[in-house]
Amino acid sequence: MQSDPTSGEASGFRSADGAPHPIAAEAAHPTGTHRTGGARSGAERGAADRDAVDNDAVDHDAVDHDAVECDVLVIGGGPAGSTAATLLARRGWRVLCLEKARHPRFHIGESLLPMNLPILERLGVLDAVAAIGVRKTGADFPKPAVSADHADGATNVFRFARALYPSPDHAFQVRRDDFDALLFANARAAGADARDGVVVVGVTFGADERPFEAQARDADGRTFSVRMRYTIDASGRDTVLGSRLKTKRKSSRHQSAALFSHYRGVERRPGEDAGNITIERFAHGWVWLIPLRDDVMSIGAVCTPEYLKQRQSDGAEFLERTLHAIPTVQSRMQTAERVAPVHATGNYSYRNSRMCGPGWAMVGDAYAFIDPIFSSGVYLGMHGAERAADMVDAALRAPACEAQRQRALRKELDRGLAEFSWFIYRFTSPVMRQLFAKPRNALRVEQAVISMLAGDVYAHPGVRWRLRVFRLIYAVTALTMAPAALRDAWRRRHGGAGFDGARFEGARFEGETLHADPGAVVSVHATAGGQDAVKSPARPLEHV
Repeated sequence: MQSDPTSGEASGFRSADGAPHPIAAEAAHPTGTHRTGGARSGAERGAADRDAVDNDAVDHDAVDHDAVECDVLVIGGGPAGSTAATLLARRGWRVLCLEKARHPRFHIGESLLPMNLPILERLGVLDAVAAIGVRKTGADFPKPAVSADHADGATNVFRFARALYPSPDHAFQVRRDDFDALLFANARAAGADARDGVVVVGVTFGADERPFEAQARDADGRTFSVRMRYTIDASGRDTVLGSRLKTKRKSSRHQSAALFSHYRGVERRPGEDAGNITIERFAHGWVWLIPLRDDVMSIGAVCTPEYLKQRQSDGAEFLERTLHAIPTVQSRMQTAERVAPVHATGNYSYRNSRMCGPGWAMVGDAYAFIDPIFSSGVYLGMHGAERAADMVDAALRAPACEAQRQRALRKELDRGLAEFSWFIYRFTSPVMRQLFAKPRNALRVEQAVISMLAGDVYAHPGVRWRLRVFRLIYAVTALTMAPAALRDAWRRRHGGAGFDGARFEGARFEGETLHADPGAVVSVHATAGGQDAVKSPARPLEHV
């Protein structure tokens, strides 16, 4: 006979002294409208449950000595955190979602993938996202041009409608301040206690290695504690649990930084391609152009450490000099006007050595971050959050299955990361440039690549084995281009291996964005091969 999943004795949720955890014990003896872990029908999880959360789960005036009790603490209110909070609240759990910033807030990562759409539909926000987004039917990869006068517009377009298996034929480009605020509000409407402007400053683990208490501080400086049965870290690149557990590992294979801003008056692609993302390679990295609403274009350059060391001007001038040196980009920016500050962010890939543990899980960028060249970040975060919500729900109802569910979750999510990462690490190589410039569809391999670009890296084995064929084609092509490929591999390996990141003086990072301190002079230092690079003075990264 299976033990009661809400029982403190059965669940193993215990405090630091080994006694049954108070939340588990309370769940075993529910009173009033307090939520428990017992199975409920869909109807029983309806409006009555949402009202119970709103009135009973959390005391909004809790400060200092008061403790908020919940079943699941979600750290972070971005797309991944809001997705997990929404789904778990719908299943009858008391969910507290804490986001350190105030919505709406600026965030990079404005391009969604077609495989985001089924998730948005399950969350009930697809129509709302369509209303704030720009329709994206594919990804554009321009062919190199000699100069702006000879940028003939020759572009390879990978249209999502040509994917290997039936899937949405489009996605959306969105301003993340609007998109993230919409998802956060949706989590609150689903019954989660979603609070923004609240930062988690500490997490306490018990002797059983389960996190059972967190400490949080709101925007007014008031502190309170949270007692939870389960913790989902969706804190993005803050990696709250990864930092606490010291599990974060930088990738030595991919290190770069990005400068980006918003512009108006940038020429868009014609017809149905007007909303497509453009991904443009150049000698020192790659550039994105993402069309947004109101004639706004998000444009950014992801650069190598060596190129950043050449910076002798402020961020705005350096970015625009970089963009105007790329003929196919310059030809589209003849009448462009910058309408936002220039932002800078480290773009260093990393992964945590653990994704899950007793009573906790990491999702999205809190677990791993890879170069955003294929716009995979939001989708990987939301997909991972959806699958993690399933795992947490099952673990709370039947604790004996937790370890098995966690292993299966990590295996699945790592597989998707691996598919994107293989392409990302090689994207700027001469071999990949050749293959993307002259795509062929033998064995429908090109369609499998399009499926990968659409986010279809989990469901279909037919996509995965064709991507393995593409790797073979890549290897054969590399042999025919060996001299250029070897030179490029040497440059990438020896040029970035010793880069420890960029240090910005006179500035601070908030989340992923660099902000200049008032009146400060911003300077960039890069470390390569253990030697400090030349200091490059710059004005603050502000719109002028």
